[in-house]
Amino acid sequence: MKMLTTKLGKIIGAFRSDGFFSAFKRVSSASYQFLKLFLKRGESGDILFIVGGVGASSMYRGYNVAEELEIHGIKSDVVIQDNPFLIGFAKRFKVFVFHRTTYTDAIRNFIEEIKRQNGEIIFETDDLLYDPKYLENIDYLKNISKLEKELYKDGIGSQILNDPYVKVCTTTTTFLKNKLEDLGKKVFLVPNKINNKELKLVEDILRKKSSKTEKDSVKLGYFSGTMSHNKDFQVIVGALKKLLEEKEDITLCLAGPLEKQGALSNFEDRIEIIPFASRKKNYQNIYNVDVNLLPLEVENPFCEAKSELKFFEAGILGVPTIASNTNVLKEVIDDGENGFLAASEQEWFEKMKKMVEDGDLRRKMGEKAREKSLKEYTNKNSQNEEYYNFIKEKVKTV
Repeated sequence: MKMLTTKLGKIIGAFRSDGFFSAFKRVSSASYQFLKLFLKRGESGDILFIVGGVGASSMYRGYNVAEELEIHGIKSDVVIQDNPFLIGFAKRFKVFVFHRTTYTDAIRNFIEEIKRQNGEIIFETDDLLYDPKYLENIDYLKNISKLEKELYKDGIGSQILNDPYVKVCTTTTTFLKNKLEDLGKKVFLVPNKINNKELKLVEDILRKKSSKTEKDSVKLGYFSGTMSHNKDFQVIVGALKKLLEEKEDITLCLAGPLEKQGALSNFEDRIEIIPFASRKKNYQNIYNVDVNLLPLEVENPFCEAKSELKFFEAGILGVPTIASNTNVLKEVIDDGENGFLAASEQEWFEKMKKMVEDGDLRRKMGEKAREKSLKEYTNKNSQNEEYYNFIKEKVKTV
């Protein structure tokens, strides 16, 4: 019942933040994916990913990692935690990875059955939502419905993480790795990567080059994804206002639900709002911009935990990024080579202006960003032998 009410709360929140038509598309797409995972039964293999939902996070941390392991000889599958046949999977797999899984009676019973089978349980996270003490740093949670707040109040998956039986974790960034190691866990860094299907979509877009034509206006794009990014976007509003005032040959493209920014109200005719889109259309939207903007609240631990995903989703298309200089992004972006890092409003203004004025710079940075993204952030070129060998050994011994 708890899961039903929290999911209802998320649906209500989507319609409130996105508007009817955009929310309807999001909910319809999620419902289709949910039903596929909800009805799944009968599979068996080496490692099973149990995900809490059907959004981008579950795709990257469930489907995409499962595909990566399959490429390296480990039979993998994904199931949603609401699956009515969940308990039966305990006898058909050896290793179980729990990603953003809410602790319910069904999950507790499933975990107890895994223990009876001597299965290996791995806690998986791509953010700090597992720890209630960090939730105050997430502005988004202050504005959601009471029903949806129930999902977060104890931390997502904290009971699984704190179970003494669970000794191993996987995560996306060194920041999160260090946090989990402080809890005495063995932690594998498993970066987000683009799956083979989406890589093909990208290659098709690049090959056709159908919509990227010479134009008078330079397009700056911000792809937020969720309402949790309002404060992040606020980081660059002042610099954007100054830039739009100074240069008339700029279009600002905003994708995802964002609160209207009053400071930019005088430029509405130069702001393009991009509604919810499929993954294929999302890549096309990114390709259509000239510069990708990636602002984050620096020194906010929740933002410090965010991965480089938005960098390589643009980079794989040859689109350069200007980003806040969080520790994670400083590890990925070589400032001035494959992108820009900015630490202040003035730096944001100067580096956006430089990108707008220099098409050759954008092209060269985009090429470097694509080179790095293709090499380090695709399943096709994945290399993580320590993790693969650990899983293979566990499969042999369980």
